[in-house]
Amino acid sequence: MKKLLSSLMLITLVLTLLFSCKEDDTVTPPKSAETSTYTSEVSLKWMDMQLRLFRTNPTFIGGFPPHRFMGYTAIALYEAVVPGMPTYQTLSGQLGNMPQMPQTSTTDLYHWPTCGNAAMAAMNRNFFPATTNANKASIDSLENALNATYKTQINDTITFNRSVAFGKAVAQLIFDWSKTDGAANANAAYTPPVGLGLWVPTPPALAAPFGPYWGNNRLLFVNSLSGSAPQAPPTYSTDPASDYYKMMKEVYDVSQTITPEQTAIALYYRDNPGFGGGHYLSLIKQILSKENRSLDFSAYLYAKVGIAVIDAAIGTFKSKYQYNQERPITYIRNIMSYPSWNASFGTPNFPDFPSAHSVISGAFATVLKKDLGNSYQFTNHTYDYLGMAPRTYSSLDAMAAEIGMSRLYAGIHNRIAIERGTTMGNVIGQNINNGVKFLK
Repeated sequence: MKKLLSSLMLITLVLTLLFSCKEDDTVTPPKSAETSTYTSEVSLKWMDMQLRLFRTNPTFIGGFPPHRFMGYTAIALYEAVVPGMPTYQTLSGQLGNMPQMPQTSTTDLYHWPTCGNAAMAAMNRNFFPATTNANKASIDSLENALNATYKTQINDTITFNRSVAFGKAVAQLIFDWSKTDGAANANAAYTPPVGLGLWVPTPPALAAPFGPYWGNNRLLFVNSLSGSAPQAPPTYSTDPASDYYKMMKEVYDVSQTITPEQTAIALYYRDNPGFGGGHYLSLIKQILSKENRSLDFSAYLYAKVGIAVIDAAIGTFKSKYQYNQERPITYIRNIMSYPSWNASFGTPNFPDFPSAHSVISGAFATVLKKDLGNSYQFTNHTYDYLGMAPRTYSSLDAMAAEIGMSRLYAGIHNRIAIERGTTMGNVIGQNINNGVKFLK
């Protein structure tokens, strides 16, 4: 009997050990901490760096290259950290010809800020290959400083290297994709049409037209322009009783009664000297800083705004070169007989209708309203460093309206180009809000 009990006890012990080993073999591997557990430090610091690069590199005519750089960089950040966002999904398959992103391993650890740092460093190097040595050193310095911090957080060389490699792989795919969007052909040879009321080079620079084919660039979201085409401007006329004459006369009248506040608004959104089209990067950076949210929210909102400004600019230029409408300075000087009249500063060298500031600010405000609400209040400190007084807004719509009206105050757009441009931007923003699915 004792032998039987001993045998049973031995069998029980063996079975226990066998099952214990089986359980150990199927233990769930440790999971990476979610993106939401990290601050937005990596995104905000790289936004600051890109703003510096906009400011210290040669002026981007028309402001639209910065929109591209901002948008693609934002998408790269989002894709570098979205695997750590369980309720969010990749944008591959939703944006035009966007490649599939590299896959993360379900059994390996990743540190999402390190992934984001590698991606944003690579994107800025790619977009600014000819920047100054000082700027190149600053890019290296920021990347290294963040990595030094992240290494202490991870305390695992293999995980760190894996995270860097993933971020770089994402950036390379996004940058290669950006090179196929058509922007390289936006300034191909072009002969402007000739006729009454059509655009001609404007004084004092009399520069050739910029971006005649920018409207042919690939949209990020294929349906972003659906239903957004603006109502056509009034028919050209020299009759003082016509709508066309009246809209141009208003530009002249405003210039004769302009207030100091209106002049300040015009100059604030001149954006040169300054960031050019990077003003929207400055705005979203300030908003995200104020929100002080985690990295997942910042990456999401940054990407959505980036999509909006790229597609809004494409839609704007598609319409501009469809209508080829003259600028106010041409009509005021030649038809209204004020040959010495000038705008507050040089008129941009492309057609008037619709106002790019209005379309882009309308789209920018609309995509933000979905997440922040229209009554969102904030103060724009973009040009504090130039000694300009900050601009305070009671709502996102109020911000967009002021950005649009800045062009009337400056004398470079008429009201109809502004108002119909804002409406166009609102529709583009709504299309992106409704059509681009960030959540699963």
